[in-house]
Amino acid sequence: MSFNDNAQLDPSQVQDRRGMGTGVKVGGGIGGGLVLLVALLLGINPNMLGGLTDGGTAGQSQGTAPACKTGADADARLDCRITGTVNSLNAFWPGYLQQYKVQYPRPEAVIFNGSTNTGCGPATSDVGPFYCPTDTTAYFDPGFFQELVDRFGSSGGPLAQEYVVAHEFGHHVQNLLGDLKRAQQDPQGPESGSVRTELQADCYAGLWAKYASTTKDPATGQPYLEPLTPQDVNDALSAAASVGDDRIQKAATGRVSPEGWTHGSSEERQRWFSRGYQSGDIKQCDTFSAATL
Repeated sequence: MSFNDNAQLDPSQVQDRRGMGTGVKVGGGIGGGLVLLVALLLGINPNMLGGLTDGGTAGQSQGTAPACKTGADADARLDCRITGTVNSLNAFWPGYLQQYKVQYPRPEAVIFNGSTNTGCGPATSDVGPFYCPTDTTAYFDPGFFQELVDRFGSSGGPLAQEYVVAHEFGHHVQNLLGDLKRAQQDPQGPESGSVRTELQADCYAGLWAKYASTTKDPATGQPYLEPLTPQDVNDALSAAASVGDDRIQKAATGRVSPEGWTHGSSEERQRWFSRGYQSGDIKQCDTFSAATL
């Protein structure tokens, strides 16, 4: 999905901590980074992993990405694409949730590389993108998006990358609605609360994609994004499939163990993204009531 060239970006909505690494190391011994990556890929909160990470605090110095000014910049640069997607999500969700009488306090978004402090503890690039409910912040290392292609076989198309950002903001919406805690109450298994939480965030990402090309910058009235093409949708579905538990387990261990799932299968992740995209209705994203995922 391409941005409209003249769309005006607001880089102040994204903190840029690149080059400000904390030197944090992932704990847990040999394989700690791999465990974190598999457990948190497009995930929620490092605290869910208990003793695998040490505690930490947010409040690190930060800047913005001043070169990200227009939609043309978002088409040309990944960090600007993240920024533009954040802008679009922050323009879409307040109005959409208003019809359900839900307020949308804007979450923070952070771009980092190497490592950073968060309200959920110190994090490294190994954890992949995640949302921390303690500081209501979504964290992104741009290097992950190439890893998504090289290591997990995703398409490298723009909507594949935008889907990742939209998924993390879906966790923020869950946090506002009181559903995010269900993941921690039932953290593992093919029909667990964790899986249902992740699939709902996929559905919310699809919901945003449905309306993305008509979501306008409140300041200018200019839509951020151009209409989706079939290839855009295929890119998003490719990204969703690439981070399915079954695919990750098969690549890591040579076998699939549904009892260890935390995010859902590739097919399920595609299905729930599609459900949000096709319906445009948040009520259709109720994974917690679904008899079949």
